[in-house]
Amino acid sequence: MNYINGSFKPPTNGKTAPHHNPARLGEITGHYPASGIEDAESALTAAQAAFPAWRDTPPIQRAAILRKAMAGMADRRDEVAAVLTAENGKALAESRGEIDAAIAEMDFQIGEGLRLYGKTAPLSAPGTLGMQLRVPLGVVAIISPWNFPFNVPGRKGTPALLAGNTVVFKPAALTPQVGILFTEILHDAGLPPGVWNCVLGSGSLIGNHLVTDSRVKAISFTGSTEVGKQIQAAAAPNLTRTQLELGGKNPLVVLADADLDAAAAAAVKAAYACAGQWCTSTSRAIVEAPIAEAFTERVVVAAKAIKVGHGTDPATEMGPVCGTTQRRTILEHIDTAKAEGARLLCGGGLLTGPDYDDGCFIAPTVFDQVTPDMTIAREEIFGPVLAIMTVPDFDAALALANDVRYGLSSAIYTNDLSKALTFLEHTDVGLTHVNMLTAHKEPQLSFGGVKESGAGAPEAGQTGIEFFTEHKVAYVKYR
Repeated sequence: MNYINGSFKPPTNGKTAPHHNPARLGEITGHYPASGIEDAESALTAAQAAFPAWRDTPPIQRAAILRKAMAGMADRRDEVAAVLTAENGKALAESRGEIDAAIAEMDFQIGEGLRLYGKTAPLSAPGTLGMQLRVPLGVVAIISPWNFPFNVPGRKGTPALLAGNTVVFKPAALTPQVGILFTEILHDAGLPPGVWNCVLGSGSLIGNHLVTDSRVKAISFTGSTEVGKQIQAAAAPNLTRTQLELGGKNPLVVLADADLDAAAAAAVKAAYACAGQWCTSTSRAIVEAPIAEAFTERVVVAAKAIKVGHGTDPATEMGPVCGTTQRRTILEHIDTAKAEGARLLCGGGLLTGPDYDDGCFIAPTVFDQVTPDMTIAREEIFGPVLAIMTVPDFDAALALANDVRYGLSSAIYTNDLSKALTFLEHTDVGLTHVNMLTAHKEPQLSFGGVKESGAGAPEAGQTGIEFFTEHKVAYVKYR
């Protein structure tokens, strides 16, 4: 069901589409709206009508509603996690962790909204007060991804709402029920009608309509770089601001003095968690030659030991990839890597057998002898595939790490302080780490990429709510 102006309702055109569990493609988890433009129009109209009253609602009251939503998330944690696993495929432990992360993101952003102070400035005009305020934008669109379908709406939606904006939310088609549950929780917390609207359907249809409508004052999108570029171009004629969190080709650099056990564990965790479908997953391990063989041995042993299975099995460490399109794309990348001369060390195809044949299960895959000109070294795969690349020294590692069009996340494992700080200074990413996973992030700090991994103000941290507000300067002559 769509959610428009405070009510759940079917799409106007009556069309629905089935959703298939990626672990058991024969299992239909439900039928969800394949909405048309008329539903997006209704949602925009409702959001526009609701904006004046929501803008004038005191922030303390807005925060109270969102805190009720946080409590609702905690109460329904297991229910939401089960749906998330059925739709996305990730292990239940990962699904529960995502809901916990969403609550943490909301908690921080609520606090940021209540600390959204203005400031005064001394002026040359006598008897005049100068102030700078931050005010809401109006109607905003949030387009969320399938890999974190609960956390990302919380990270984007909380600052948007607390700042006083109204929202039209477009969940990913691969995880529709998660978007509905997120919306139900906000509804049950008491959001006024029209403040939050949810429309399910095709991104090319619904998403494009939201992006090009002049009533939408800001668009926050997480997804592929190619779609992000299309959004930015489509939004430009209306000067609509965009916040784009896009793809990555994230390197983990391992120097000869590193703790190899820790580095290999970090590479495996970040390469194969969520079946390699984090935007911050480790895609390339760039390793100094003296320790390349020892590092690779550790990674291959650990990758082969990963328990792949249905997300509902407590023993599962890695579930299926999220759907048949994703499965096909990843397998094509694996075939290309083989054809271009990368050496396959483990995995490299679909898992087979009674537990796997009806799902989208790809074995954890490791390639080495990967060279910079290979597709596997340059393009985002978004699956459980790790490319190991050998370099002679730190300078070569840094240059290779930066030699891609993406710039989301990176990490280095070393005990050399000088090299660690040099890496932090020169790595071309928005998020970097020393002796930690490429994927580590916390709500207190901003999250976003550079180069072709992002555009606009980053999410989370202090910039999370700044994106959804506008500066307003006021001069008051009082004598």
